[in-house]
Amino acid sequence: MNQTFLPKLIGVALLVFVIVVLGSATSFIVDPGTRGIKVTLGKAADQFLAEGFGFKMPFITTIVPVNIRQKTQGVSAECFSSDLQQVKIELRVLYRVPEASVVQIFKEFAGDPFDSLIAPRVQEAIKEVTAAQTAEQIVKNREEIKQKAMVSAKLKIGAMLMVEDIVIRNIELSAELEKAIEAKMVAEQQAVQAKFTQMQTQVEAETAIINARGEAEAIKVRGEALKLNPAFLRLKIVERWNGKSPLVVPADPNNTGAGLLLPLGSAEKAVVP
Repeated sequence: MNQTFLPKLIGVALLVFVIVVLGSATSFIVDPGTRGIKVTLGKAADQFLAEGFGFKMPFITTIVPVNIRQKTQGVSAECFSSDLQQVKIELRVLYRVPEASVVQIFKEFAGDPFDSLIAPRVQEAIKEVTAAQTAEQIVKNREEIKQKAMVSAKLKIGAMLMVEDIVIRNIELSAELEKAIEAKMVAEQQAVQAKFTQMQTQVEAETAIINARGEAEAIKVRGEALKLNPAFLRLKIVERWNGKSPLVVPADPNNTGAGLLLPLGSAEKAVVP
């Protein structure tokens, strides 16, 4: 019984193995974020395969995946500024393969066009842009340099690929040039600060003059008002009276001027017992 069972077990195992091999050889899966290129005997099909499950001819047909997700790769460029200074710029390029270009990209660039198509165009674009700027302008205007380089790179690459963004990671100058630019920028900042301080001092001085003029004008107006209306002064004295009997003291020995009003308490303190 054991002798008959073992050959059957081996036969079943072989059958399962053959089924698995044939199943894997005749089927395929295109993962999300990719598109499949069917290659039969070395020839690529004109239409790509969408993500999902499918069948193919075993052993003679291969499904090659092409990534259509956004990818990021670095590239550097040795540039010269308009004042003939050497500048090394390190970039990060964000790009993706449009679905409509999957087959063309695979046929012409074996699926990854960065090294052969994107990097040379981006380097060419950044060199053209920096050649029109001084080294100092390149350092100060990073965003402007980036935008111009991206527009130029997109025109050079065309619609085959989508360049989403270009990021300037680093701008490397010679040590002497970097120190000179830094010193100039510090001097410009100090000049701006000095001008601001000067303007602030001038505004404060003008404000003080205006306040002084206003105070003098107010004193003058009050003096003229008291001169024209002496009863106003007596009214103020009555308003401030604390309820004690006042003492009238002549302003001059001849009793010809207006008297000074003193509280009774002040007079009592002046009387010596």
